[in-house]
Amino acid sequence: MSNLRQPAARPRRAPARAVRTHAALPLPLQEASDEVLLATRLCDLPVRLKGSLMARRVQRLHRELSARSIVALPHAWLSEEFFNPDGVLGFAVPFYLAHRRLMQLERSQMMEVEGAGEAECRRILRHEAGHAIDDAYELHTRERYRHLFGDANVPYPTSYKPRPQSRNFVINLTNWYAQGHPVEDFAETFAVWLNPHLDWRKDYAGWPALEKLEYVDELMREIAGKPPRIARKTEVEPLRKATRTVGEHYEEKRAYFSWRWPANYDQDLRRIFGEDPSNSGLPTATGFLRRNRVYLRTRIAEGTGVHAYAVDQLLRQMIARVQKLGLRVIEPPAPTIEKLLVVLTMQTAGVFHKGYPKVAL
Repeated sequence: MSNLRQPAARPRRAPARAVRTHAALPLPLQEASDEVLLATRLCDLPVRLKGSLMARRVQRLHRELSARSIVALPHAWLSEEFFNPDGVLGFAVPFYLAHRRLMQLERSQMMEVEGAGEAECRRILRHEAGHAIDDAYELHTRERYRHLFGDANVPYPTSYKPRPQSRNFVINLTNWYAQGHPVEDFAETFAVWLNPHLDWRKDYAGWPALEKLEYVDELMREIAGKPPRIARKTEVEPLRKATRTVGEHYEEKRAYFSWRWPANYDQDLRRIFGEDPSNSGLPTATGFLRRNRVYLRTRIAEGTGVHAYAVDQLLRQMIARVQKLGLRVIEPPAPTIEKLLVVLTMQTAGVFHKGYPKVAL
């Protein structure tokens, strides 16, 4: 959801020089295998935003904005990821949200589907609208904006270290996203302000972030009914011009979320599982972790905000390590799970210490 005032946080490779093999998928999208989809160029995916669930969600966003008398309604188009380009009254949405089959592929490749859930998608769209309106009315040039949120022109970080206990920022998206950059702070504050189901004055009473919400409320009352200074509705990096394959897209995306997790947790693993030869008849720790992998991954990803794919890398490493150590399950499942969650959370906390990758939203 990053504004492209600075280069996109997730690096993009040059378009692949692939030979065009499909003018369109040989099968209806719903019936296409993962292999066929991964070999297909992004521009050849038979999807469009019009008429999709995602289009209806954008319309709902427009109704929320109109209810506040905001006339600058951002348009949306399909691309590879969520992003809001500079100087455009609009934002891109990822192609996989335009079709259920592509959401299935996203989950198989990345372990989760960002924006698939109704509530999560509404939070993202409100955030994107915040970026678009910020640019459309050049709000970031105002002195009080800079005082409350910071300088919008400071370089985008490649990573940031969230402070989960801070009350200087609102909470809308995961990963304490408002702390990533001044324009993200504004977009997150706008998203909370726009949410018709929140009583932000009550919810943020006593928080320093309340002053930011009050300022956004003041700004929106000021621009209500007024046309934007920037109303250009063009499509930047649209899906129809993306010539690399779906597989190449996911190769890059997985590389971005891959982490070099510390391997110095043998002692913790030995406290959870047993290595005594007398336990040879007990279930293996490897099998236990594999059976509970999805549950553990989901719990840690939801609890910490770290991307599920990154958490899965830690679990893969853990499975390989307990297999090498020959560990066995020595306690009932419930306490074993709880101990694993503690260890996984501690390891994941290292991500925040080093800096969480700046996701383009």
